[in-house]
Amino acid sequence: MRKTVYATAFAALAMGVAFCAPAKAQSVSACLITKTDTNPFFVKMKEGATAKAQELGVTLKSYAGKIDGDSESQVAAIETCIADGAKGILLTASDTKGIVPAVQKARDAGILVIALDTPLEPIDSADMTFATDNLLAGELIGKWAAATLGDAAKDARIAFLNLTPSQPSVDVLRNQGFMKGFGIDVADINKIGDENDPRIVGHDVTNGNEEGGRTAMENLLQKDPTVNVVHTINEPAAAGAYEALKSVGRESDVLIVSVDGGCPGVKNVAEGVIGATSQQYPLLMASMGIEAIKKFADTGEKPAATEGKNFFDTGVALVTDKPAEGVESIDTKEGMDKCWG
Repeated sequence: MRKTVYATAFAALAMGVAFCAPAKAQSVSACLITKTDTNPFFVKMKEGATAKAQELGVTLKSYAGKIDGDSESQVAAIETCIADGAKGILLTASDTKGIVPAVQKARDAGILVIALDTPLEPIDSADMTFATDNLLAGELIGKWAAATLGDAAKDARIAFLNLTPSQPSVDVLRNQGFMKGFGIDVADINKIGDENDPRIVGHDVTNGNEEGGRTAMENLLQKDPTVNVVHTINEPAAAGAYEALKSVGRESDVLIVSVDGGCPGVKNVAEGVIGATSQQYPLLMASMGIEAIKKFADTGEKPAATEGKNFFDTGVALVTDKPAEGVESIDTKEGMDKCWG
């Protein structure tokens, strides 16, 4: 089956000025603040935001944390954007609760704040969120894994490679979504780690990068070497998990699933490193964010949520070359055509 919930995607960010508009457009300025400037997801986000800013004549400045979880750098960036008189801030928060006071300070200064990809807690702490439905993204890979295993799903040994100890909303949504899709009782859906399903080997954090994924996988293999299903927060973490499994000769008998759908990740699906991934569209998130800031600057109008949701849904599609009955998906050829924009 094929799923065509697709949107083009836009842009991530790195420290420093990403784009300066011509002098005539200097009155409209925006900031892009991401978790890191190395994760390909945020790199793509920056590319799209930069291109849309250039198109609309918006001055864009870009900032990022040193690593995923570096909230202090993000708070400092918000302070800088307020001081610079920015009309809008696009933010992927590392600490979705802790950053709220800084976000409120920006909103009190008349700045439009849009969360990209990662909702704040509570979600209405930002003026709007442009994001994948991360719960659905997790649910899709959970359903696919369960359907792929069939009767063996009841005896699965599952390792969870999450993001950071602070459990940002994107981490919780993907983790709990996977559990729902796989058929695990999530207990409190807003919290990671309170489940009591005997199939869960354990949880570890990766900081969303390959090295973290490798280390977390090694830790969980030490806890239980019979792991046969691995949920990863993103594709860099999945690549690290695969390397850890390969080092002990387990790369061919463990099912790895992930979320992102970047071009390297889709390539890993095609090559069998990842069984399936949920593709999201960061280019769209960031480009729409720049458009919303420009519209707000021109008219005062703020963006609206998708009908029936409390955020603007930018789409998701399951990518796999091994479709499972009852789970809609696209193949890696289509996934490569669509990857991030």
